[in-house]
Formats: sequence, C-alpha cells, structure tokens
Amino acid sequence: MKVAVAGCCHGALDKMYETLELLQRRHNVRPDLLLCCGDFQAVRNEADLRCMAVPAKYRHMQTFYRYYSGEKKAPVLTVFIGGNHEASNHLQELPYGGWVAPNIYYLGYAGVVRFRGVRIGGISGIFKSHDYRKGHFECPPYNQQTIRSAYHVRNIEVFKLKQLKRPIDIFMSHDWPRSIYHYGNKKQLLKMKSFFRQEVESNTLGSPAASELLQHLKPTYWFSAHLHVKFAAFMQHQTNSKEELPKATKFLALDKCLPHRDFLQIIDIEHDPSAGDSLEYDAEWIAVLKATNSLVNVTQSSWNMPEKNGLHAKWDYSVTEEAIKEVLEELNHNLKIPCNFTLTAACYDPSKPQKHVEPVHTINPQTTEFCAQFGLTDINDRIQQAKEEGSVRGEYEEEEEEEEMDSTGSAEEPSEYNTDNSGLSSINPDEIMLDEEGGDEDLSTCSVDPSPDHPPDFSASFSDIRIMPDSMAVSSDDAMDSTNEELEKSGVSKQVEEKNLNERPLKRIGGNENGNSGIKKIKRRNQAIYAAEDEDKTE
Repeated sequence: MKVAVAGCCHGALDKMYETLELLQRRHNVRPDLLLCCGDFQAVRNEADLRCMAVPAKYRHMQTFYRYYSGEKKAPVLTVFIGGNHEASNHLQELPYGGWVAPNIYYLGYAGVVRFRGVRIGGISGIFKSHDYRKGHFECPPYNQQTIRSAYHVRNIEVFKLKQLKRPIDIFMSHDWPRSIYHYGNKKQLLKMKSFFRQEVESNTLGSPAASELLQHLKPTYWFSAHLHVKFAAFMQHQTNSKEELPKATKFLALDKCLPHRDFLQIIDIEHDPSAGDSLEYDAEWIAVLKATNSLVNVTQSSWNMPEKNGLHAKWDYSVTEEAIKEVLEELNHNLKIPCNFTLTAACYDPSKPQKHVEPVHTINPQTTEFCAQFGLTDINDRIQQAKEEGSVRGEYEEEEEEEEMDSTGSAEEPSEYNTDNSGLSSINPDEIMLDEEGGDEDLSTCSVDPSPDHPPDFSASFSDIRIMPDSMAVSSDDAMDSTNEELEKSGVSKQVEEKNLNERPLKRIGGNENGNSGIKKIKRRNQAIYAAEDEDKTE
C-alpha cells in the first residue's frame, strides 16, 4: 500500500489534503494512509490557541477546526503524533489516543495501532531531561512552565514501548533519535543547516530517549520532523545472537509544510491484502498498557522506571502470548477501533470570535470508554481527583522546593540521561524558541489572532514527483555507495512538491477553579516557522 508521510503540518490541513488530491489528479497516485510526525496543531477554538506554546502573534486558527466541526472530512485516513507546537489541552484529553476529528486519529502520549496488517507506533512530544522522570501532572489552564512541560516526553511512555517484543513496521517521533545523523549524509545536512554543527559534533542533537527506542524496537521505518529539514539515513542494527536475523531501519526526517517545500513523501509498504481498511488496536500494545497500569503517575515527583538493579521486585513488564490472547478474547477478535469521535469543545466561529475564552480541563468520552473497556486508569480523571484532594497543583514548585522533592523522591536512582536537549539547536532560525527567563510577551494578557475565514490558496506551488535527490541519499560518511544501494531498495522513492500551479468546572464530554497565577513571559527568538514566505537563509 502507499503511505504518505508529512513533517510539521502546523495546522495547514487544507494545504496537505489539497496536495494529496493534486498528486492523485496529476500522477494517479492515491495514498491509502497519511502519517504526520507532529506539530499537527489540532486547534478547535480560541481557547486551544491559548494552550499552544508559541508567542501570541503566531497563534493562528488555520484550518483544523473545519474538520473538527464536520464542515470538511479528511479524504484519507490520517494518523499523527504530537510535537511541541500543539493545542496541548485538546491532545491531553486523549492520553491513550483517539479521534480528534472524523478520519483523523491521534496516537496519544505513546501508542501502537495496525492498518492493513502494518504495525504503526509512535511517541508524542520532545525530550527534556528535567521533565523526563515526572508524571503527567499538567492540566489546563496552563502557566508558563506547564504549557511547555505538557508536551515533554516522559520515561513511562518509553518504558511501555520497550516492553514490546513483536516487530514494528513504522515508528514516528517528533524529534530525531540522537546520533541518527551519523548514518546519513552528514556533510549535506550541515551544508543545509550549518548551525547544527556543534551539536552534531558533540553528539547532543536529538533525543536520547528516541535513540534508545530505535535501538530496542528496530522498526523497518522511522519517521521524524521537528528540525525542518529533509534527511535520510540507513541504520544497520547489531544482532544480539547468531540466530537473530540482521535488521535495519530506514530513517527519514521531513521538512515543514510550506509552499515550495518538499514536505510530503510517498512510500510503498508491504501489507496484508486480506486485512480490512479499518484502523485497528494492537493486541500486544493493549496488553502492555494493562500490565503497566499500576505505574501511572500524575505527580511532579521524579522517579525512574523499574529496572534490574536490585531496587525493584519486578522490572520486566513485557507480556506473554497468553496475555495477548486474553485481549483478543475480550474483543471477540474484533480489533477495529470504534469510530466514536465526540465534540468536547465549541468550534471556532469566524463570525463570532471569542478572544478571551479560557481553556478548561476536559475528560473525553473516548478515553472514558477506552479505560473502562480495558481496565485502565483515566489519567485526566486521576489528575482531577488528585487536585481535589490537594495533592497536585497546576503549577511548578519553586526551584529550591523541586530540588528537595527530587532528592527525596528517588535519590538512589539517578536519571538515565544527564543532558537537557529537546533535539533542536538553540539557534535554529527555522524554529520558535521559548525563553525560560521571560521576554517581551505575557501569556496572561496575550490576545488570540485567528486567521481569516478564507485561508490563502495553497494550490500555488508544488513540483512534480521525482526521485529523491542524490544529495540526500542515505549513507554514513565512510560508506556512501553501499547505503545508497539500500535506499534504492527501501521504497522511499517519491516526493511531492508541485510548482507553478494554478463554566470552569471539569466537564465529562473540565475545570480548574484557579486563575492563571504564576504565569511568566515568553520570548520570541525568531519568526521563520510561521512565515509563509520563509526561505532557509543557510542554503
């Protein structure tokens, strides 16, 4: 089957789907599935815009709300993960995944699903070491810290994914796995993005957690975005035993979704022709969720996952074939994910703007149903309970208090990672960065500036499908020729780029009685990510 893969969408759904329709019309290529590697921006209304960690002047409604309201429907099944520019309050409603609109499915904090027999996994967010060992404690309305920590990867999600034993066909992460640049045309990467050089040479660019998952899962394909540059690599994995067959991962990072940009990739994937066209649960993943349910944490306390170090009675939470069989029997061998999308917030109305509406903490019926079916903890319900009991607050402790908490929480177990890197160069001119020390814009008073009801015509400029340029052929610096040959076999072949074409309380369907206390400021370091005319200055 044909799978389309997109990088950072930034809410431009109309543009993405128009490009796919153009592809079909001009080249008779119709993807069966669209994957998006984060920064999807499922923004339903002005309150959602306030939950995006970007300066106010870059908060634009874009076009997702039309798909949420039912005005439009995605023409192809779309599966996405979260990035670092998201309506975090919306995605937080679906920690285990779910439909954000008809035919558009979010994988959750981490998740695995199946489509036509192809096993697809992913992890949302970006890596930050200072939040990695915390629980999912955040809830709207966010302050300056929690609006960012809400999308930071947590160790429990990585731990769950590491319990998987069965092969993964496709895996998605927003930020790149650390070190992956050593397995591709690093020289060309640094020519296009010279400001990555220091981090590449010091091997600090990218996520160490994603790198750990890459080495453990060894998927056939790994797709990422975040750095706004196209890059391919081919990683041959080491085998653990003589009996184990060699495995390799074809890595591809996608550019952001802008005119004149090469932001879509079409890949041919082997699938099960006897499988149906519905998105399905993955039985092993459901069994892992059940096995690790007792590890759910909704506090700010830092803690490490169980490991074989003498400190834990149990450290292996992988599941048996019997446990997987039990999941299948619970579902009567019907793994189809129910089409149970539900509106949980008012949809943006261009004729009636509501610039000062506050976000509320909402429990989504999809999550309630999913947790009840499989006996799982509803994370948002647990957060609300904890808040009511006074054990969780929606804002950070002062730095001194947090250090004390860490020392008492798990002082005997240091963090797995001693770096603090989100996978993005601090001087990347293609990205908006948020200043920890404050800046010139205040979240508590920022205005919401939705885009006009009629977005720009995106049929403007995309080039014809073509073979991936030699400049981005996958290889290590020492073995260009051999891995270029692997790329030709990989099926990563086509690119799309057409040119010159013409109530505050919690609701069960929210709330936080607190205001926006503790809100600080954010600073815009650059603008390129949301400028439609953006061109890389380094090229």
